[in-house]
Amino acid sequence: MATRKSRKVDAKTTEEKNVENLVQEFIKLKQDAKKKGLNNAEVREIFLGRRKESKRAAIWVIRAVVGVLFPCLLAVGLQLHQDGFDLESMMESITYPQCAVDFPFLLGEMTRPIADCSMCKGIQSAPVLEDISKEEFLQKYAYSGIPLLVKGATKSWTAMETFNYEYLKDLYENTEGALEAVDNDCQFFPYNTDFGSLEEAFNMSAARSELREGEESWYFGWSNCDQTVGSALRKHYQKPYFLPEDSESSITDWLFMGWSGVGASIHIDHVDRPSWQAMILGSKTWTLIPPPECEDVCNTFNITLNQGDIIVVDTNQWFHSTYIHPGQLSITIGSEYD
Repeated sequence: MATRKSRKVDAKTTEEKNVENLVQEFIKLKQDAKKKGLNNAEVREIFLGRRKESKRAAIWVIRAVVGVLFPCLLAVGLQLHQDGFDLESMMESITYPQCAVDFPFLLGEMTRPIADCSMCKGIQSAPVLEDISKEEFLQKYAYSGIPLLVKGATKSWTAMETFNYEYLKDLYENTEGALEAVDNDCQFFPYNTDFGSLEEAFNMSAARSELREGEESWYFGWSNCDQTVGSALRKHYQKPYFLPEDSESSITDWLFMGWSGVGASIHIDHVDRPSWQAMILGSKTWTLIPPPECEDVCNTFNITLNQGDIIVVDTNQWFHSTYIHPGQLSITIGSEYD
């Protein structure tokens, strides 16, 4: 019988697949609903439980419950039968991959406010600017939801010459409590790796960290909650020059690092504010997907960041995925802003 610890490790390695499965299942359900005559607004209202509707709508909802949630609840019941009932076991069974539904994602989508489609209506691609003033950024982009790519926005940063795998590894391993802070107070994203924590990721072999011939590619991310580490990082980067004077970045840094291949699969964030992310090394392509209620008037498009570029995007409104281009280790750092 699997232990609770092993179930947690397995869950981390399959979390992205679970989210992808859930997204695909709901896309299929939505397509079926539209074939039966429902429009996007009706589907959205039914999903949020705001609509008391016809037989055809009821059938679609029942299918969603039976096809998606019932297998999950059955898996929970079987797990509880094996392990015996206790609250911790029940919560682990619900939130880990005995079922293919990521419940935080499901609940987040159910409670997500309906998007204002003016943020993406008619936009074929993200604006790309070489330079932008604080005033223009505040007026046009800061809180509009419109994604923006600013080229060469990190010219004064020393992070470009400083940040690499070894630097970050040494910083965390030589700062007391920093690795534990990620586990206890922040987040670690293993994506498609087998790493269960940032400490495990920093313990990979030198050959794998450098992606030598025959080694498996890797990509992971984390948020930093350690003040000492945060102060060290911010010696090498500053608040993007175009953010308004009275705008403050979050005290939490978000870092993503790895080699070529799929980075993050399709998801939407549930953070407090819009975000910026700077490309320190390598290159990365973001795919931005409008929310379902806006798909009739908005487009999906890609944004490619190269070293020195900064993307600004409200990841609470745009579904997104990332791809890391081959040739160089990719490192990005970012934060939310108010």
